[in-house]
Amino acid sequence: MNQTTTLLRDADLARAFDRASGTYDRLTGLNAGYRADLRRSARRLRLPAGGAGLHLLDAGCGTGASTAALLRAAPYARITAVDASAGMLRRAAAKPWPAGVRFVHAPVERLADAGVTGPFDAVFAGYLFRNVSDPDAVLAAVRALLREGGRLAVHDYSLSGSPVHRALWSAVCRAVVVPAGTLTGNRGLYRHLHGSVRAFDTAPRFAERMAAAGFTGVRVLPVPGWQTGIVHTFLASRPAPAPKGATA
Repeated sequence: MNQTTTLLRDADLARAFDRASGTYDRLTGLNAGYRADLRRSARRLRLPAGGAGLHLLDAGCGTGASTAALLRAAPYARITAVDASAGMLRRAAAKPWPAGVRFVHAPVERLADAGVTGPFDAVFAGYLFRNVSDPDAVLAAVRALLREGGRLAVHDYSLSGSPVHRALWSAVCRAVVVPAGTLTGNRGLYRHLHGSVRAFDTAPRFAERMAAAGFTGVRVLPVPGWQTGIVHTFLASRPAPAPKGATA
């Protein structure tokens, strides 16, 4: 596959997600681990007291699967869920949600233009960073939105670096993902999914990128099942201020 011709970015990618929004939940439902793994990554934030008193950001919420995962992990939190695709966001917002959940149409790096400024106690980013043109800029934006000591969980396709996992991902895409997407009339988006995972950082490289962006305590955790080595949870925090009186 020629990745340079299949990857979609920015407005082109948002339009592709708009077109695919009507069938997106059906296709992700074919992956038995899709929602369970999102819930696992949200739980890994280890938010206290069910999120009571916390304000959380769901960055790149899509049709709301990540929002539901975050809400399950923190049922008492306020959640602001954002996405650059208007079509995906409409699908998400049309679902039943408690009063503490709101949806905003904006890319993460331009949330201030939409009136979203934080600070947030935690950020959950499901399948976001692989799809952005400048992951370093988005990491910087997320760090600025977090309160000091706030937590970040990134859940994404990020290959381990093993040739076996790379080959398995391509085999699944060629046999299942791209044909299923083609049947819905959205072949371009699912070819993008295949190519974007192959082009994205390996898990160790993305962890390095997070640390370079100023996050601390970076950890990489696997998910079980066939996606082991293909999907990872990345955990980190914005550094907390040094205690008063501390010396360098």
